[in-house]
Amino acid sequence: MNQPWMQKTLKEGFNHLSAGRLNEAGDCCRRLLESKPDLVEAHFLVGLIALELKQNWHAVSAFGSVTKLQPDNAAAWANLARLFMQAGQPARADSALEKAAALNDENPIVMDLIGTVYGLLGDQIEAGEWIGRALQKQPDSIQFLINQANNHMFLDKMDEAEKLLGQALELRPENPNAHWLLSGLRKATDRSHIELLEQLAQQEGKNQRALAFLYYSIGKESEDIEDWDNAFDAFARGAQARRSTIDFDEQAEIEMYDAFAATFTKEWLEQGGDGHDDPSPIFVVGQPRTGTTLVERIITSHSQVHSAGELKQFGNCLRRLANYQEPKRQSAKLAELAADVNPNQLGKAYMQTTAKMRGSQPRFVDKLPPNYLYIPLILKALPNARIVHLRRDPMDACFSSFKQLFADAYPHSYDQQEMARHHARYYHLMDTWRERFSGRFFDISYEDTAQNLEPNARRLIEFLGLGWEDACLDFHSQKAAVTTASVVQVREPAHTRSVGRWRRYQDKLTEMQQTLTEQGVPLQQ
Repeated sequence: MNQPWMQKTLKEGFNHLSAGRLNEAGDCCRRLLESKPDLVEAHFLVGLIALELKQNWHAVSAFGSVTKLQPDNAAAWANLARLFMQAGQPARADSALEKAAALNDENPIVMDLIGTVYGLLGDQIEAGEWIGRALQKQPDSIQFLINQANNHMFLDKMDEAEKLLGQALELRPENPNAHWLLSGLRKATDRSHIELLEQLAQQEGKNQRALAFLYYSIGKESEDIEDWDNAFDAFARGAQARRSTIDFDEQAEIEMYDAFAATFTKEWLEQGGDGHDDPSPIFVVGQPRTGTTLVERIITSHSQVHSAGELKQFGNCLRRLANYQEPKRQSAKLAELAADVNPNQLGKAYMQTTAKMRGSQPRFVDKLPPNYLYIPLILKALPNARIVHLRRDPMDACFSSFKQLFADAYPHSYDQQEMARHHARYYHLMDTWRERFSGRFFDISYEDTAQNLEPNARRLIEFLGLGWEDACLDFHSQKAAVTTASVVQVREPAHTRSVGRWRRYQDKLTEMQQTLTEQGVPLQQ
């Protein structure tokens, strides 16, 4: 039995956590663990604090301590499963998830978390079942309603998603996340929801994350009704709000790109050992919002190809084998260390860690756009893999990212000049890879593919070494889950509505345009 002061201190610690007072919550944990090092609840609280601070390996250690002290703690196993998945270790995630599911004591929070991990593993159907069970226990949970609505959107159940979001907004009419998801579901036909969103933004005050949801919703719906001025104003306000909540070290990114270009030369590729000869991976890379999902859907409509989603395994395996210890996931130091990684080990490690997501077909697509950075390493580690790179008009590409609210990626995309400078770094690096590794990857134009689907799809499928199937033209009928920002668009046939969209805002995008020009990126006329 814990002493009364411990119970009181634990309660204080959880209250501090709920209020965002993480230092005070940490002080409570320290006092408790100094007095009772095996106090399970204190270790669990340490894990939750570490999650808030995004100190994932500290969280793994804390929840690991919980499972050692209390092996039947389903909540700790579920948290470990999510952390292992985020770290690109699906085998460990699957093992922890199995324990969490077996030990589950009908705690709805744990069931929702189990569902989230199934979603990360690519099993959206199983994810929906677990989140649904959580909802049955707590039908008024805003979190569960939104998570299930997201799951329905991934599975193309738009009517069901809309109904759940409606329930969430009945319970909490001001919820910004629910409004944002609702805006993305349908094309707006009038200003009714926009006016409500504008009122909520006025009331929200200084909660920048909430304002980002609301302003991006206003921007999207204003575009729907072709109120271009209001749309741009909303996107700019949303971007400013989101930018204020994130850190972006541009100098570190500059140094990283320079290091990758300096390190991975043609001579480097020709030296050293052979890679792993598995021919099954297909990497689809490029900038976000440039048609990577469209092309992935074309490819995975083929009977021989499975969609594995946006996998982080290649970079994670690279960091592990390079013994990379830096706090940033990518840096100039990574290039230096990665140059000496054994290519065969890297290729094998990638194939082993993607086993849970690869499906049963002979080939699979890994559609993580930023893998373009690793093209030389992929060529060396997996010489029989295929790499497809999306090209899109630079202004359309930059503006499309600028007006998209991402989860926890692409921190450069919320400022016109930062976005343009990042795009220039990417553009020049791809020119470098193209010059050094000519013919080793396939460039495909988003604009050409949207305008002339069949000839581009045929060339693409031929590059992949697959026989032609007419289903590749009918990609929008595919029922497989989509978990990217293009979740609604790829349910439609190919279209050109987004081509040249930036020109609607040309007079408001002069900073972006001038910066691209200054950085040596040729703009399409």
